[in-house]
Amino acid sequence: MKMKVPVLLVLLLTFSFFACDDAKKVQETTGETASEDGVSGTYGAPLSEDGMFSLTHMLETLKSEEKFEGKISGEIDEVCVKKGCWLTMDLPNGESMRVTFKDYGFFVPKNAHGYPVVLEGEAVKVVTDVASLRHYAQDGGASAEEIENITEPKEEYTFVATGVLIQ
Repeated sequence: MKMKVPVLLVLLLTFSFFACDDAKKVQETTGETASEDGVSGTYGAPLSEDGMFSLTHMLETLKSEEKFEGKISGEIDEVCVKKGCWLTMDLPNGESMRVTFKDYGFFVPKNAHGYPVVLEGEAVKVVTDVASLRHYAQDGGASAEEIENITEPKEEYTFVATGVLIQ
């Protein structure tokens, strides 16, 4: 019995060491550098404010081309309340754009609503099916009634970000 205690202690310490090491690796690979407020910072690939396009320019580009690649800025309207795995931004044309993160590789803080943001990545116009719209509504904290009222697909703009800078 006395021999089991040291063996268990060694196993526990070894497990703790590797668990901490994995947490550091996750933070390094996602590139997260949040500030003291826990929201402002860089998520995903590092980026700066240089070379940004306006949201109006992005919309104009998408009228004549299949996709827009570049850096844009705006304000975060809504964030997934479960994980921070998507956000929305209001566009100058009155529509909203959903932003997801490349390869589900990073998330943003769930309390980032209202913060200015710079995004780098690719925008396209898509038709989002009812099941996805309902899933997003559920993630956004919508009521059961609101979710049930989603009955038709929606044509909308989406942006897949490789990097996010929350200011």
